[in-house]
Amino acid sequence: MLNLVIFGGPGSGKGTQSEHIVKEYSLFHISTGDVLRRIIASGSQLGQQVESIISKGNLIPDEMMVEILANELDSNPATANGVIFDGFPRTINQAKALKEMLAKRDTKVHAVVGLEVDDELLIERLIKRGQDSGRSDDNLETIKQRLDVYHNQTSPLRDYYIAEGKYLAIDGTGTIEQISATIINAVNEKVK
Repeated sequence: MLNLVIFGGPGSGKGTQSEHIVKEYSLFHISTGDVLRRIIASGSQLGQQVESIISKGNLIPDEMMVEILANELDSNPATANGVIFDGFPRTINQAKALKEMLAKRDTKVHAVVGLEVDDELLIERLIKRGQDSGRSDDNLETIKQRLDVYHNQTSPLRDYYIAEGKYLAIDGTGTIEQISATIINAVNEKVK
């Protein structure tokens, strides 16, 4: 079993690189963005609550997010080989909750893939993604809010996972294939 976290600012390539990692290691991909969009699309009370939070560029409260992901883990038998968490954890409290959640299932986070990309490139990528996909949260005002939240609440996770000896700093610029090869080499070195 191999459990990875993919980490980086909005637009750093987490979703794209997760697809390559899933294929390489036969992992189950838990994208919090996809999970939350599915919940919103359900039109449920939880979906309306989630939409209200996300539309402002804010993070889902820790307790709510942990409960959503625990349900995702437990309801998918494909998680037995391992999981890549994409978009979670986003705070140190969430990292501690993830550690506890996995420990209850007799496993752990084995490595954290940190895609490092500067803000200017992140903004450029997200604007283009918004134009291509029509995602409503890829507009300049929301992007700036998401980057602010990322720097204030999420980037401290880098130091947390460095202290745990799990952080793999990956240059998130270059071709998709180059970045994927760098990630796979780093993960193989870390978990061998």
